[in-house]
Amino acid sequence: MRRGTVRRIGKVENRRLIKGVVCGVRVEDIEDPLMREIRYLDKLVDELARGKAMDKILRK
Repeated sequence: MRRGTVRRIGKVENRRLIKGVVCGVRVEDIEDPLMREIRYLDKLVDELARGKAMDKILRK
């Protein structure tokens, strides 16, 4: 992943559409805003590592 990717994901509004389970916890159910943002990035990295396209992850 390029350095700019992590910076850009913080600016992408579609990141809230990322759904699923990270470390046994559903991303959309996390109440703490900081922890939710961390899990969005964690989920993004996991999906990219599996070879999924960024547009598909962010549901564009």
